[in-house]
Amino acid sequence: METTTIAGVEVSRIGLGTWAMGGLEWGAVPDDEAIATCLGALERGINLIDTAPIYGRGHSEEIIARAIREHGRREDFYIATKAGLDWNERGVFANLTPARLRQEMEDSLRRLGTDYVDLYQVHWPDTLIPVAEVAAVLNEFLRAGKTRALGVSNFSGAQMEEFRSAAPLASNQPPYNLFERAIDSDSLPWCAANGVAVLTYSSLCRSLLGGRVHRGMSFDANDIRSVDPKFQEPRFGQYMTAVERLASFAREHYGKSVLELAARWVLDRPGVSVALWGAKRPGQLDAVAGVMGWTLDAGAMAEIDRIVADSVTDPVGPEYLTPQVREA
Repeated sequence: METTTIAGVEVSRIGLGTWAMGGLEWGAVPDDEAIATCLGALERGINLIDTAPIYGRGHSEEIIARAIREHGRREDFYIATKAGLDWNERGVFANLTPARLRQEMEDSLRRLGTDYVDLYQVHWPDTLIPVAEVAAVLNEFLRAGKTRALGVSNFSGAQMEEFRSAAPLASNQPPYNLFERAIDSDSLPWCAANGVAVLTYSSLCRSLLGGRVHRGMSFDANDIRSVDPKFQEPRFGQYMTAVERLASFAREHYGKSVLELAARWVLDRPGVSVALWGAKRPGQLDAVAGVMGWTLDAGAMAEIDRIVADSVTDPVGPEYLTPQVREA
């Protein structure tokens, strides 16, 4: 397993993403399988586990706590969780009020069964509260030892600059994959220039690059992909053409799967520290080994760019994931 550092702590360059383990947006997941997935990640050299209260409305954090207890050594896990999303019957809203942040920290510590988290991240910006005010509250947690580092997610370079004016900033977690590259023009170069680690989510684009999605596939109403525009025609056909061509390229040039190619692509992008790998069953981690030990050169990167540009004529980003603005 390749490693890197976040705020001086060594972490695996593949991190386990646990959104699916919450059991809501990606279909039901038996608890024993989810726990086995966390433990299986550790066995494969993956120590970074990323979660959030919104994942299963706290259930993902509870699953991680059970995995830690079963394993027996909290220090073997690097736990990254988040704060700042509220939900009700009308949807999901950004909420970074001080009271909300303080309550979320205590709730996450309780659910995770620990007295500290390794990395505490702001899940999304709240347009109703200045970033510096949010950072000041999180800095309280850092000084109190409730977290060992602070991070953000879905922040622009300007927003991270403001955050850093009030608290130390260790990381940013943006969406990034072969099909979604908006950070190339702003937050990725900002992080590289300022020594901020980058943890990418949706590294396999909601499994579109995982090798299991096929043409004509449909998704249940409780599957987040049922409302993802990438999985709706005519775009779905365009993206599947790209996946099929990328799969042929990976097989012919490297003897690899499209999944292994896609994850390697993320890890080889300048400035990327960690690629998060979503899984809800241990077997979904088997391909991790095939991502290690090789790299993509400039020629391969250029050919991948050509395949994507030729195949996807109507691209769309992950904007549909953006939370609503709450009532002030």
